[in-house]
Amino acid sequence: MAPCVFYYSNSQKQRETTVVLGGNNENQVLCVVPIGVYLLLLHSRATMSRRKDMNKDELERQFSPSQWSHRMSADDVIKSHVTALKEGTERARGLAQTLLNVPYGEGEGEKLDVYVPTTTSLDVPLVIYLHGGYWQFLSKEESGFMAVPLVHKGVVVVAVGYDIAPKGNMDVMVSQVRRSVVSVIQQYSHISGLYLCGHSAGAHLAAMILSTDWSQYSVTPQIKGAFLVSGIYDLLPILSTYVNEPLKMTEEVALRNSPSQLVPQLKLSSSDCDIVVAVAQNDSPEFRKQSEDYYKALESTEGLKVTLEDVPNTDHFNIIEQLVDGDYHLTQLLLKMMGKS
Repeated sequence: MAPCVFYYSNSQKQRETTVVLGGNNENQVLCVVPIGVYLLLLHSRATMSRRKDMNKDELERQFSPSQWSHRMSADDVIKSHVTALKEGTERARGLAQTLLNVPYGEGEGEKLDVYVPTTTSLDVPLVIYLHGGYWQFLSKEESGFMAVPLVHKGVVVVAVGYDIAPKGNMDVMVSQVRRSVVSVIQQYSHISGLYLCGHSAGAHLAAMILSTDWSQYSVTPQIKGAFLVSGIYDLLPILSTYVNEPLKMTEEVALRNSPSQLVPQLKLSSSDCDIVVAVAQNDSPEFRKQSEDYYKALESTEGLKVTLEDVPNTDHFNIIEQLVDGDYHLTQLLLKMMGKS
């Protein structure tokens, strides 16, 4: 076979800049891909080579967010994080009307907590929050904290429960959060806009929702905005780390559940969505790279609306904890996106 080369096309017919992979001339076309996808493939190859040079201890450290906080020790920052989320959720339950453990499926873990503002306005946006915890920790019980500033602005907040590992595997969790969105749309059809917010593993799940082929479902959600906070969008690097021990992902499972591999589907499903990719100043270099690479892949794909927020003076944990504060930068951005600032 002739060596693979490429050339760029920006024709009206293709309607976007693409990379044509083929042989030594333009008549040997093998495939045509958006330039964003091509650049991501190139980068993934380079990144995989670089990660192979890392020893296992360094790779584990890179994917251990608690090791990178400048505020306190690794153990203390996790304890502080759980405490902050619980206290924020307790405050929210004291401020909002709540509907707890609303089922969205038949499974025991398939429940929603709904935080409802006291308002007579017809302009009621709804934010679905997907918690972090590396798909094996935390729950919806600590996930109502962002309702504290939002219910005052007339925003409904829904915290989603899903079956974390080892009970749930990656395919199950992705299926559950997708079905939770369908259930929310069916139960709250009167809302003025649907938004997503996810942190860490929850940002991954939110990105998977944006990359859903909704033809397999009973509705097609019109998601207006999404905040993806300190997420993981390429699951391959964590296969050999402690993170995967309870998940037991194979390479095949990791690939089909990596948002970085699903940018073309996201363009088809979520081209009208305003996407904010947020990352903490003191996230690890690998975590920062995950956000930066995913942002670049989306930004270079024509027709998508995406911004990158590099949040100063934050680590992997307080970047999301501070959503309990109405004056926090990301809270203000979310309210502005919803027209509630």
